[in-house]
Amino acid sequence: MSENTKPVTDETFATDVLQASGPVLVDFWAEWCGPCKMVAPFLDELAEDMTGRLTVAKVNIDENPQTPRKFGVRGIPTMILFKDGQVAATKIGALPKSKLYEWVESVL
Repeated sequence: MSENTKPVTDETFATDVLQASGPVLVDFWAEWCGPCKMVAPFLDELAEDMTGRLTVAKVNIDENPQTPRKFGVRGIPTMILFKDGQVAATKIGALPKSKLYEWVESVL
């Protein structure tokens, strides 16, 4: 995890994501997930490039099982973009950096 991304837990999800003042991209991931590790550097860059426009949050599904269950996360990585406390868009699976940026820009 980098200084650009925000770790979020089941306990802090409502405050950090649902009540956030701006859009939040939540990455549901796990330590053992290869594709999660592939996409992690892109998410770090995205968080840095979009400082002030977007928060990138990370939820470890092994340590925080309630939140992924609540949002129907079945495969990882799953990225859910929240705007005003609502799900605005969802992507499942690792994306190339350019596609990740395109997807986020299209939703913001």
